[in-house]
This record gives sequence, C-alpha cells and structure tokens, in this order.
Amino acid sequence: MLLFFFIADLVVAFDQFTKKLAVDYLMQNEGSIILIANWLKLTYTENSGIAFGVSLGSQAVLITITTLILVALLVYVVLSKNRKPAFLVTFGLILGGGIGNLIDRATVGRVVDFIHVDIYQGYLFGSWISLWPVFNIADSAITVGACLLLLLYNRIFNP
Repeated sequence: MLLFFFIADLVVAFDQFTKKLAVDYLMQNEGSIILIANWLKLTYTENSGIAFGVSLGSQAVLITITTLILVALLVYVVLSKNRKPAFLVTFGLILGGGIGNLIDRATVGRVVDFIHVDIYQGYLFGSWISLWPVFNIADSAITVGACLLLLLYNRIFNP
C-alpha cells in the first residue's frame, strides 16, 4: 500500500514542480523552447477543459466530477485486497495525475500544460489542425497508468 501512496505523491510533486517552472520560465516567453528540432518543444498553455480541451461545463462541475472519480479510485484501491506492485503502481500513477490536475483546477481554474510534441500542424482537408495537444506530467502519468493497466490486466487481476 505504501507503494501506491509513494507513486501518487511522487507524481503530484513532480507535476506541480514542473508546472511552477513552466509558469515562471515559459509564460513570459512568446514562443516555444525547442528541445528536439521542431518535434519536441516546451510551450506554455492553459486548458480549462479536459483531455484535448473538451469542455464539460463549468470548473465547479469539472472539480466535482474529478473529485468523485479520485475518491472512488482511492476507496477502491484501499478496500481491494490486491497488493501486487503492478496494481499499486498503475493506480498510483492515475491517482497522482488526477490530483495534480485537480490542484490546478481548484486553485487557478485551469490546468497548466507545457509539453508540446509537434507531430503535425497544418492544413488537412482545408482546416488548420494540430494532431496532438500540449500536455503536462499529470496527463502523462494518467496515460501511462491507464496503458499499463490495459497491457498488464491479466497479471494485475488474475491470481
């Protein structure tokens, strides 16, 4: 159980630390800091919606829904008898990422994003598109946790 809380705490701390750096160093920068060609950049942006900027209503609604999901996840893990490391790590990543983004929503009303993987930006069928949104450490932790859950499902839930 300690592993679950350690992973969640680590994700929250790293997420909040990197978002603070993004605010301090990228917010004033008009462009992006290029790390690898034009493929990987650090670009400050804010997201008031959920994944891919989709809006589900007011921030109060998002905060309430997120809180209920995180509490349900926490209760599920605590009450579960499953103590396999893969189980604890996957759910720790998801919980930590959820808390990291919830902190932003509750304190500033939006989520700070800054990791910009520029797969393609341009016109497609006459419309300007960007194939991947800017994201953050919390988003990454949630995604990695969910992918590990799918990939290791049999190992996690079968005796």
